[in-house]
Amino acid sequence: MKILAIQNRMGIGDMVIFLPYIEAISKKFNSPVSILVKENSKALEYLEKSKYIEKIIILERNNNNSHHDGIIGSFNLAKDIKKYNFEKVFIFNSSLRFHLICKMAGIKEIFQYPLFKKKNQHLIKTAQSFIKKELDMNIDSNPTIKLNSSLIESAKKKYNINSNQINILLGIGGSGPTKRIPAYKFLSFMKKSIENHDCKFFLATGTNEEEQNILNEILNSEFKERCTPLDKIKIKEILPIIKNCKISICNDSSFSHLSAALNIPTIVLLSDTPLMYGSYSPNMYPIIPDGEETVTHNTLGKERIDPEKIFKIFKEILN
Repeated sequence: MKILAIQNRMGIGDMVIFLPYIEAISKKFNSPVSILVKENSKALEYLEKSKYIEKIIILERNNNNSHHDGIIGSFNLAKDIKKYNFEKVFIFNSSLRFHLICKMAGIKEIFQYPLFKKKNQHLIKTAQSFIKKELDMNIDSNPTIKLNSSLIESAKKKYNINSNQINILLGIGGSGPTKRIPAYKFLSFMKKSIENHDCKFFLATGTNEEEQNILNEILNSEFKERCTPLDKIKIKEILPIIKNCKISICNDSSFSHLSAALNIPTIVLLSDTPLMYGSYSPNMYPIIPDGEETVTHNTLGKERIDPEKIFKIFKEILN
């Protein structure tokens, strides 16, 4: 059976969050599912080998490629989809545009969120209700990413990862300046952890200037010899490194989502992001700014993330 799932939200985090629902479709029909996603979901780097995904089709709507933009782009997308002869499509949004495109592509069975009801949709609950309504399946919010054991062993050798040490992923990057916890907060935690354990740190971040400044501040510290930067390698190579770690401590970033999906206990530092993004998985342990009962956009609390709390949860997880 030829099935398409459309998930057009931006970024790695949202893509990871939707994985249980795409997998549920595959299980229901005993068939792999193709997905239509944006390029910045980076799906090709961590989903290409997934057994429940057949093809990854990129939605070409960005500054460099507008093949699927506008009215002409809608016809282009319909034409591109049509060649796969999909029989069913599951659209994880309320867009009339995608509904019409799938009609033009000749897909007979179209399942979609209620049209024109995007406002106030809960990211996870709406997806769960959609799958319950259309497939009569109750799906937990617990995304998983599987890796070949040979990749994990290869990364262990290549990066000299010693299982007798406490290997820790530090996701020090973030999608915006208000989400990036200052370097001194991480350094404070590192100091406490090294006083109690033999630790090695893998530093995951992007390449923009502010993230590089945070990275360099940590690399120029007394803990330099215990650190391995990951900013120059692709996500597909980082994944088996994460899988070799005992624990992850991340800002709200792609690495917090990927780490939790790899079944690694992940402490998520939420300074300016809705709590849901750091608590939807059973592998996530959220920390919010001191003085707050919850966290959302514009909490602006990165200076109020307490390293003592990070270390406390770190110890609890290890024990």
